[in-house]
Amino acid sequence: MNLILIGVGGALGAVSRYGVDKLLTGLIGQTILGTFAVNISGSLILGLIAGMTSSRTNLPEAVTMFLAIGFCGSFTTFSTVTVASFRLFEDGDYITASTNIFGSVIVGLAAAGIGLWLGRQYF
Repeated sequence: MNLILIGVGGALGAVSRYGVDKLLTGLIGQTILGTFAVNISGSLILGLIAGMTSSRTNLPEAVTMFLAIGFCGSFTTFSTVTVASFRLFEDGDYITASTNIFGSVIVGLAAAGIGLWLGRQYF
């Protein structure tokens, strides 16, 4: 059963990732903002789940399998950040590449921390 939950969560995470990227590309044009938005929101979601499971809340294992491992596992991929940043470096856009790398890590850490705090405080 866990494999099914992970698989369905993963499929929904992948489709959601694609949808967020396409939505932002449609709104503001070709940009790395879609990947950035996915990584930051995914960090927040995973932090929230981790906070909930480490606190008073007894989340069912099925929820963790579906959301944390399945959905977040395919929704967020820092591998896309590295490839996009490398391409920006190749194109000579060092400022955007560096901003993407450091912004994803720093803001992602902050989002994960907020999610952990929220999960521990309110669930």
